[in-house]
Amino acid sequence: MTHNQSGDSLDKSAASNQGSGNELPSMEAVLDRPIELTLGHDDPCITAFTSGEDGALKEIYERHSSLVFSFCTRSLGAVRAAEATQEVFLAAWKSRGRYRPESGSLPAWLMGIARFKVIDILRSDGRTPISIDLTGPGESRDEDGRGGNPSENAAISLTGERMLLAEAIKQLPDRAQEMVRLKFFEDLTQAQIAKRCDLPLGTVKSDLRRSLVRLRLHLEGYQDA
Repeated sequence: MTHNQSGDSLDKSAASNQGSGNELPSMEAVLDRPIELTLGHDDPCITAFTSGEDGALKEIYERHSSLVFSFCTRSLGAVRAAEATQEVFLAAWKSRGRYRPESGSLPAWLMGIARFKVIDILRSDGRTPISIDLTGPGESRDEDGRGGNPSENAAISLTGERMLLAEAIKQLPDRAQEMVRLKFFEDLTQAQIAKRCDLPLGTVKSDLRRSLVRLRLHLEGYQDA
């Protein structure tokens, strides 16, 4: 998606101009809602969103604004993040025709737009992120493809990717969550996981395989927004 990186504020009347059902609710109204991460290939709400139907923007906002707001808060602070989150969804609404569910999840696509928005705001304000997750030396690459410590932009991108992954893991069944935790956070082998969980090795292998496919699908679209 070609995203406007000028840093200019989007016209906040754009949502209501698309129909009376698309006014965005206040951030306070959605902060306590659970974050939903679904692939949504057959989700009628996503179909309605890409088609520009009345009420679709509001529904998408209520589903995913908590995740986008949390990401924006990490670098911008809560006050600026609320406005940035609104701008992300208005930008997504204007560009909805470019979203392809088969190419990646909607949360990843929205977070990709949020990534550009955060970078735009920081550049415009001449500020650095309030809080960003950094990998150690050699674990990431900067925007020019060179190794070494990540640039601020790369660090912001990494933060979004980690947040997407963390929320995607929460959507897995309990047993699959435990498998992923043991494999990637405790670095156990599949045989060790099978012994720890008292499960057949084949079950562990199949659970991990399905989980990794699902997690990968959740992340697809983030870098392409």
